[in-house]
Amino acid sequence: MSDTVTLHVSVGGLVQGVGYREGLRLEAERLGVTGWVRNRRDGTVEAMIRGRREALDALLGWARVGPPAARVARMTVQEVPAALQRNYSAFERVPTI
Repeated sequence: MSDTVTLHVSVGGLVQGVGYREGLRLEAERLGVTGWVRNRRDGTVEAMIRGRREALDALLGWARVGPPAARVARMTVQEVPAALQRNYSAFERVPTI
């Protein structure tokens, strides 16, 4: 049984235009987490993160605060069902939707 999981994360507040996505990407790479991050037109940041539970917990700790200019007001985290999970080769920023 693998201890690798995938989480869908949505972050709201002052999280666009403050380096949040790039900070999340750098922290994910440092922790060995794969997946993606993007801005949404509603002002939130969305991410799909995949890795060992300990690494994901550390990344979520960073995400609750973000970079110095960010003001995280809310964050939702949902585990992705195994049937819908996929492997990622790296952590990347993807286009806004």
